[in-house]
Amino acid sequence: MVQTILRLPAVKAESGASRSTIYLRIKQGLWTKPVKLGLRAIGWPSNEVAALLQARIAGFDDQSIRALVVKLEEARASAFKTI
Repeated sequence: MVQTILRLPAVKAESGASRSTIYLRIKQGLWTKPVKLGLRAIGWPSNEVAALLQARIAGFDDQSIRALVVKLEEARASAFKTI
């Protein structure tokens, strides 16, 4: 599977959320933290964005989404431990 990084305009378009809402959800633990791409560039792995949107569509409550965020961020970190 090809992994892509979505920049903020793409994440906004995919989610329908504004910039401030995305950052509020990060603060609340309802969205994954961005990946640094450079000194002034960030993005989100497309699979994480898709998983979070699917959870919202499926009607997951905030507690379940927080657990999903933790799981996604742990998977992101463990992917590089094997390298």
